[in-house]
Amino acid sequence: MAETQRLTRAVLTGLGTYLPARVVTNAEMAKRIDTSDEWIVERTGIRQRHFAAPHETAAFMGAEAGRAALTEAGLAPEALGAIIVATSTPDQAFPSTAVHIQAALVAFNAFGFDLSAACSGFVYALSVADAMLRAGQVKSVLVIGTEVYSRILNFADRGTCVLFGDGAGAVLLEAKEVPRTGPGLLSTHLHADGRLAEILYVDGAVGRKDHPGHLVMQGREVFRHAVTLLAGAVNEALAANSLSPADIDLLVPHQANRRIIDGVGKKLGLPPERVVVTVDRHANTSAASIPLALASAVADGRAAPGKLLLLEALGGGLTWGSALLRL
Repeated sequence: MAETQRLTRAVLTGLGTYLPARVVTNAEMAKRIDTSDEWIVERTGIRQRHFAAPHETAAFMGAEAGRAALTEAGLAPEALGAIIVATSTPDQAFPSTAVHIQAALVAFNAFGFDLSAACSGFVYALSVADAMLRAGQVKSVLVIGTEVYSRILNFADRGTCVLFGDGAGAVLLEAKEVPRTGPGLLSTHLHADGRLAEILYVDGAVGRKDHPGHLVMQGREVFRHAVTLLAGAVNEALAANSLSPADIDLLVPHQANRRIIDGVGKKLGLPPERVVVTVDRHANTSAASIPLALASAVADGRAAPGKLLLLEALGGGLTWGSALLRL
């Protein structure tokens, strides 16, 4: 009976990415600040990152990624229902990045808005899109993570500025009737703790002409909380679906730090080949990191139709969460 039962799920039908053309290696960073390739790799696993050119804004990159996702899905822009953009680096305070992307895509039947949850933004946006699709409010949602962190970095802070990069990733989710064992988002799980806001934040705002702001991070404190909180969110997702780590084909984590990624993988008992790592190539692209990592896993064949993927992220807020997705 359970095998034949059908239900409405948010199914991933398209995936797109965009990375700026400029690649900045650790060696290039070492010419600008007091650091070295060895120092960065040992502590973070990062070897390079992409930095945006002046025209590569969050809206520009998000539109490119979104267009690719629509093309892969074969969905015309005018058929799109909604655009949700996860970003901490919008082009403007308002209008939203989402409506700029709507205009670029000529998707004028879609409504759109931005969502701010820092590095957890993509998981948060998936959860909102999932609820809309299950409720029947729309039939399709373009979920985009797009970030230009290079514009909020303090290059006098060598411990932080080497960690981040720019980029965008997008997925198209469509409401489809599927069997219980079929594809789609199985569940999402979101958390936040504002008491930890001061360990990762931007010390300014778009509305402050005197101080637009730089990213500030207490790296050791973030690391101390990250593995425990992420492992908890992962276990919550598994328990909610009566699954064990052995059922997970692939962990697609937020790409903040190789040691955090490895720590979560070890807590789950997953071998390295079942954990996606792109932090060495992209650094931390915040809300864009999960879709960029997912695209990498699709390209190398690990994320294939039928595979069960576990997504997780933690960011400023602190915010964190997880999602289970079957392709």
